[in-house]
Amino acid sequence: MAAEKSRAIVLRATPFGETSSVVSLYCREFGKLRALAKGAWRPKSGFDGALDLLSTCQVLVLRKASGGLDLLTEAALESRFRVGDSLSAVLGGLHVAELLDALTADADPQPEFFDVAHATVRRLSDWRGDEAALPAVLTAVELAMLRLIGQAPVLARCAECHGPLRDAPRTAFGMLDGGTLCDRCRGGRRAVVSVSAAAIAALRLLADGRVPADEIPLPAAVGGEVRGLMTTLFAHLIGRPLRVPTQPRRTARRSTR
Repeated sequence: MAAEKSRAIVLRATPFGETSSVVSLYCREFGKLRALAKGAWRPKSGFDGALDLLSTCQVLVLRKASGGLDLLTEAALESRFRVGDSLSAVLGGLHVAELLDALTADADPQPEFFDVAHATVRRLSDWRGDEAALPAVLTAVELAMLRLIGQAPVLARCAECHGPLRDAPRTAFGMLDGGTLCDRCRGGRRAVVSVSAAAIAALRLLADGRVPADEIPLPAAVGGEVRGLMTTLFAHLIGRPLRVPTQPRRTARRSTR
């Protein structure tokens, strides 16, 4: 069986034995796969440092016809994810990798999914911009991914009856219903949160995609509300909280008294 070639993003690499590694990849041509990279950490190998987390590489894979690990025979580095001055940008890259893993099935190629993730990872690598733009950038890629898997949240009408929404300071959002709810459909439903008009407007702009995410103003309060909504939405969608925070956790300062 001949090895097949693909572009791939490295999602995870776990040591296997003394010099080998089990690698999780999202390939543009093959989708998500797990492969054994024999001798990956030897000084002279066919992987050339290409298996670092979030790296993009060209890989050669011997794919198994049945269950078990594929065999990664070669990987050539295309671009490495570089840690710059922003911890939030690094966490954002790890968040994108977690979404790639959580939202996709094995061996189900979705080239558009790869392209969206790859563009975002490249953008977050060695981030030198204003960190205030990061919540909008991450929310935009999340909404794009949800659209590609057919789970885009309904934001312009009632997700249940498809009727219009009343202009109001706050709107109900049903996590289990997949979007905004009108006053009539709101009653008696579980997992419903109240979202401000400013946050709904920001989500609509970010979902539209015609304006670059970092050009969409997202004040701190609105950005925090949007990020909280998306985090809760993904927890309901995948059945568990996401493991990677999108912002550094703050630790309380001890009193010196």
